[in-house]
Amino acid sequence: MIEDLSLNAWPSWQMQVYDGWILRFSHFYTHRTNCVEQIGLSQLPLPEKIAYCEDVYHWWKSPCVFKIQPLSDPALDALLDGRGYAIEHETIVMLRDLRELPAPRKLRDIYTLRVRPHTSRAWIDGLFRLKGGASQLHRRIVPQMYAAVPKDEIAVSVHAGGELIATGLGIIDRDVVGVYAIHTDERCRREGVAGAVVRTILEKAKQRGAVNAYLQVVSDNAPAKALYRGLGFTDSYRYYFRTERSQRQGG
Repeated sequence: MIEDLSLNAWPSWQMQVYDGWILRFSHFYTHRTNCVEQIGLSQLPLPEKIAYCEDVYHWWKSPCVFKIQPLSDPALDALLDGRGYAIEHETIVMLRDLRELPAPRKLRDIYTLRVRPHTSRAWIDGLFRLKGGASQLHRRIVPQMYAAVPKDEIAVSVHAGGELIATGLGIIDRDVVGVYAIHTDERCRREGVAGAVVRTILEKAKQRGAVNAYLQVVSDNAPAKALYRGLGFTDSYRYYFRTERSQRQGG
Protein backbone atom coordinates (compact mmCIF):
# COMPACT_ATOMS: atom_id res chain seq x y z
CA MET A 1 0.00 0.00 0.00
CA ILE A 2 2.81 2.42 0.86
CA GLU A 3 4.36 1.85 -2.56
CA ASP A 4 1.01 2.70 -4.17
CA LEU A 5 0.67 5.82 -2.05
CA SER A 6 4.15 7.07 -2.84
CA LEU A 7 3.54 6.66 -6.57
CA ASN A 8 0.37 8.73 -6.28
CA ALA A 9 2.09 11.36 -4.17
CA TRP A 10 4.90 12.21 -6.56
CA PRO A 11 4.02 12.09 -10.27
CA SER A 12 6.78 11.98 -12.83
CA TRP A 13 7.14 14.23 -15.85
CA GLN A 14 6.47 11.28 -18.17
CA MET A 15 5.37 7.70 -17.49
CA GLN A 16 4.95 4.52 -19.51
CA VAL A 17 3.31 1.26 -18.39
CA TYR A 18 4.99 -1.90 -19.65
CA ASP A 19 4.07 -5.48 -18.65
CA GLY A 20 3.48 -4.78 -14.96
CA TRP A 21 6.21 -2.15 -14.72
CA ILE A 22 5.96 1.62 -14.83
CA LEU A 23 8.78 3.60 -16.44
CA ARG A 24 9.06 7.05 -14.84
CA PHE A 25 11.04 9.95 -16.31
CA SER A 26 11.68 13.47 -15.02
CA HIS A 27 14.99 14.49 -16.57
CA PHE A 28 16.69 12.85 -13.57
CA TYR A 29 15.34 15.34 -11.03
CA THR A 30 15.28 12.54 -8.44
CA HIS A 31 15.82 8.81 -8.54
CA ARG A 32 12.23 8.17 -7.43
CA THR A 33 10.77 10.08 -10.36
CA ASN A 34 13.26 8.65 -12.85
CA CYS A 35 13.16 4.89 -12.45
CA VAL A 36 11.40 1.65 -13.34
CA GLU A 37 9.00 0.38 -10.67
CA GLN A 38 7.05 -2.85 -10.42
CA ILE A 39 3.29 -2.27 -10.15
CA GLY A 40 1.90 -5.66 -11.19
CA LEU A 41 2.61 -9.15 -12.45
CA SER A 42 4.95 -9.65 -15.41
CA GLN A 43 4.67 -12.06 -18.31
CA LEU A 44 7.72 -11.28 -20.46
CA PRO A 45 11.25 -12.63 -19.81
CA LEU A 46 13.31 -10.35 -17.56
CA PRO A 47 16.30 -9.96 -19.95
CA GLU A 48 13.92 -8.81 -22.69
CA LYS A 49 12.28 -6.32 -20.33
CA ILE A 50 15.56 -4.90 -19.05
CA ALA A 51 16.78 -4.34 -22.61
CA TYR A 52 13.52 -2.61 -23.50
CA CYS A 53 13.80 -0.28 -20.50
CA GLU A 54 17.41 0.54 -21.31
CA ASP A 55 16.39 1.52 -24.84
CA VAL A 56 13.61 3.78 -23.53
CA TYR A 57 15.82 5.57 -21.01
CA HIS A 58 18.64 5.97 -23.53
CA TRP A 59 16.14 7.58 -25.88
CA TRP A 60 15.30 9.89 -22.97
CA LYS A 61 19.09 10.53 -22.63
CA SER A 62 18.98 9.25 -19.07
CA PRO A 63 20.63 6.37 -17.25
CA CYS A 64 18.36 3.41 -16.76
CA VAL A 65 17.42 3.08 -13.08
CA PHE A 66 15.40 0.35 -11.34
CA LYS A 67 13.83 0.64 -7.91
CA ILE A 68 14.38 -2.53 -5.89
CA GLN A 69 11.96 -2.99 -2.99
CA PRO A 70 10.82 -6.03 -0.98
CA LEU A 71 8.08 -6.90 -3.49
CA SER A 72 10.48 -6.86 -6.46
CA ASP A 73 11.42 -10.10 -8.18
CA PRO A 74 14.76 -11.20 -6.61
CA ALA A 75 15.85 -12.43 -10.04
CA LEU A 76 15.66 -8.86 -11.34
CA ASP A 77 18.15 -7.62 -8.76
CA ALA A 78 20.53 -10.48 -9.57
CA LEU A 79 20.33 -9.79 -13.31
CA LEU A 80 20.97 -6.08 -12.83
CA ASP A 81 23.95 -6.84 -10.60
CA GLY A 82 25.35 -9.07 -13.33
CA ARG A 83 24.94 -6.25 -15.85
CA GLY A 84 27.00 -3.92 -13.68
CA TYR A 85 24.18 -1.82 -12.22
CA ALA A 86 25.35 0.03 -9.11
CA ILE A 87 23.36 0.27 -5.87
CA GLU A 88 22.49 3.88 -4.99
CA HIS A 89 20.30 5.75 -2.51
CA GLU A 90 19.35 3.03 -0.06
CA THR A 91 16.21 4.40 1.59
CA ILE A 92 14.31 3.54 4.77
CA VAL A 93 10.52 3.77 4.79
CA MET A 94 9.32 4.79 8.26
CA LEU A 95 5.78 4.62 9.68
CA ARG A 96 3.80 5.84 12.67
CA ASP A 97 0.16 6.03 13.66
CA LEU A 98 -1.46 9.34 14.55
CA ARG A 99 -3.34 8.35 17.70
CA GLU A 100 -0.90 10.16 19.98
CA LEU A 101 1.08 12.96 18.40
CA PRO A 102 4.33 14.43 19.74
CA ALA A 103 3.89 17.44 21.98
CA PRO A 104 4.19 20.77 20.12
CA ARG A 105 7.26 22.90 20.72
CA LYS A 106 7.26 26.65 20.33
CA LEU A 107 9.67 28.04 17.78
CA ARG A 108 11.79 31.05 18.51
CA ASP A 109 10.03 34.37 17.90
CA ILE A 110 12.19 35.05 14.84
CA TYR A 111 10.41 32.22 13.00
CA THR A 112 6.96 32.31 11.40
CA LEU A 113 5.34 29.01 10.40
CA ARG A 114 2.76 29.06 7.62
CA VAL A 115 0.39 26.39 6.32
CA ARG A 116 -1.18 26.48 2.87
CA PRO A 117 -3.51 24.01 1.08
CA HIS A 118 -1.15 23.72 -1.91
CA THR A 119 2.43 24.39 -2.89
CA SER A 120 3.08 27.76 -4.52
CA ARG A 121 5.79 28.95 -6.88
CA ALA A 122 7.41 30.78 -3.95
CA TRP A 123 7.39 27.54 -1.92
CA ILE A 124 8.97 25.62 -4.82
CA ASP A 125 11.58 28.32 -5.45
CA GLY A 126 12.44 28.21 -1.75
CA LEU A 127 12.76 24.43 -1.94
CA PHE A 128 15.15 24.72 -4.88
CA ARG A 129 17.32 27.14 -2.91
CA LEU A 130 17.35 24.92 0.18
CA LYS A 131 18.37 21.92 -1.95
CA GLY A 132 21.21 23.89 -3.54
CA GLY A 133 19.66 25.16 -6.74
CA ALA A 134 18.19 23.56 -9.85
CA SER A 135 18.73 23.61 -13.59
CA GLN A 136 16.57 25.76 -15.81
CA LEU A 137 14.93 22.59 -17.12
CA HIS A 138 14.00 21.46 -13.61
CA ARG A 139 12.74 24.92 -12.77
CA ARG A 140 10.37 24.57 -15.71
CA ILE A 141 9.08 21.03 -15.21
CA VAL A 142 9.11 20.50 -11.43
CA PRO A 143 6.37 23.09 -10.68
CA GLN A 144 4.18 21.20 -13.14
CA MET A 145 4.97 17.93 -11.36
CA TYR A 146 3.85 19.42 -8.04
CA ALA A 147 0.75 20.86 -9.71
CA ALA A 148 -0.12 17.36 -10.95
CA VAL A 149 -0.28 15.84 -7.45
CA PRO A 150 -3.87 14.47 -7.38
CA LYS A 151 -4.29 14.40 -3.61
CA ASP A 152 -4.97 16.77 -0.70
CA GLU A 153 -1.87 18.66 0.35
CA ILE A 154 -0.50 20.36 3.44
CA ALA A 155 2.23 22.78 2.35
CA VAL A 156 4.26 24.08 5.30
CA SER A 157 6.93 26.76 5.25
CA VAL A 158 8.93 28.55 7.92
CA HIS A 159 10.18 32.09 7.43
CA ALA A 160 12.72 34.28 9.20
CA GLY A 161 12.99 37.95 8.35
CA GLY A 162 10.78 37.42 5.31
CA GLU A 163 13.02 34.65 3.95
CA LEU A 164 11.80 31.07 3.53
CA ILE A 165 14.13 28.88 5.60
CA ALA A 166 12.27 25.54 5.77
CA THR A 167 9.73 23.49 3.83
CA GLY A 168 7.58 20.42 4.34
CA LEU A 169 4.76 18.81 2.41
CA GLY A 170 2.07 16.41 3.55
CA ILE A 171 0.14 14.47 0.92
CA ILE A 172 -3.02 12.71 2.12
CA ASP A 173 -4.20 9.61 0.27
CA ARG A 174 -7.09 7.64 1.75
CA ASP A 175 -6.40 7.80 5.51
CA VAL A 176 -2.60 8.02 5.28
CA VAL A 177 -0.36 11.09 5.04
CA GLY A 178 3.02 10.98 3.35
CA VAL A 179 5.62 13.42 4.67
CA TYR A 180 7.79 14.91 1.94
CA ALA A 181 10.20 17.74 1.14
CA ILE A 182 11.55 18.32 4.66
CA HIS A 183 14.39 20.78 4.13
CA THR A 184 15.87 23.41 6.45
CA ASP A 185 18.40 26.14 5.78
CA GLU A 186 21.71 24.95 7.25
CA ARG A 187 21.97 28.23 9.21
CA CYS A 188 18.79 27.34 11.11
CA ARG A 189 19.33 23.69 11.89
CA ARG A 190 19.24 22.22 15.41
CA GLU A 191 16.67 24.82 16.46
CA GLY A 192 13.63 22.57 16.25
CA VAL A 193 12.47 23.94 12.89
CA ALA A 194 12.26 20.64 10.99
CA GLY A 195 10.53 18.99 13.94
CA ALA A 196 7.95 21.78 14.04
CA VAL A 197 7.27 21.33 10.32
CA VAL A 198 6.73 17.56 10.67
CA ARG A 199 4.54 17.97 13.75
CA THR A 200 2.40 20.51 11.91
CA ILE A 201 1.91 18.13 8.97
CA LEU A 202 0.90 15.30 11.30
CA GLU A 203 -1.50 17.48 13.29
CA LYS A 204 -3.19 18.92 10.20
CA ALA A 205 -3.42 15.48 8.58
CA LYS A 206 -5.03 14.01 11.68
CA GLN A 207 -7.58 16.84 11.66
CA ARG A 208 -8.45 15.82 8.08
CA GLY A 209 -9.01 12.19 9.04
CA ALA A 210 -5.59 10.60 8.51
CA VAL A 211 -4.77 7.79 10.93
CA ASN A 212 -1.27 6.81 9.78
CA ALA A 213 1.82 8.52 8.37
CA TYR A 214 4.85 7.43 6.37
CA LEU A 215 8.05 9.04 5.16
CA GLN A 216 11.19 8.03 3.32
CA VAL A 217 14.74 8.88 4.38
CA VAL A 218 18.11 7.98 2.84
CA SER A 219 19.74 5.39 5.10
CA ASP A 220 22.99 7.33 5.62
CA ASN A 221 21.22 10.53 6.74
CA ALA A 222 21.79 10.04 10.47
CA PRO A 223 20.44 13.44 11.63
CA ALA A 224 17.16 12.99 9.74
CA LYS A 225 16.71 9.43 11.03
CA ALA A 226 17.28 10.63 14.59
CA LEU A 227 14.72 13.41 14.12
CA TYR A 228 12.04 11.11 12.74
CA ARG A 229 12.59 8.43 15.36
CA GLY A 230 12.32 11.11 18.02
CA LEU A 231 8.94 12.01 16.53
CA GLY A 232 7.69 8.45 16.87
CA PHE A 233 8.43 7.00 13.42
CA THR A 234 9.76 3.44 13.24
CA ASP A 235 11.53 1.58 10.44
CA SER A 236 9.27 -0.51 8.20
CA TYR A 237 11.26 -1.61 5.14
CA ARG A 238 14.08 -0.55 2.84
CA TYR A 239 14.52 -0.07 -0.87
CA TYR A 240 17.34 1.04 -3.13
CA PHE A 241 18.03 1.88 -6.74
CA ARG A 242 20.08 -0.01 -9.30
CA THR A 243 21.64 2.50 -11.71
CA GLU A 244 23.22 1.64 -15.05
CA ARG A 245 26.93 2.47 -14.78
CA SER A 246 27.58 3.29 -18.44
CA GLN A 247 24.85 5.93 -18.49
CA ARG A 248 25.21 7.38 -14.97
CA GLN A 249 24.87 11.10 -14.47
CA GLY A 250 24.10 13.51 -11.64
CA GLY A 251 20.66 14.09 -10.12
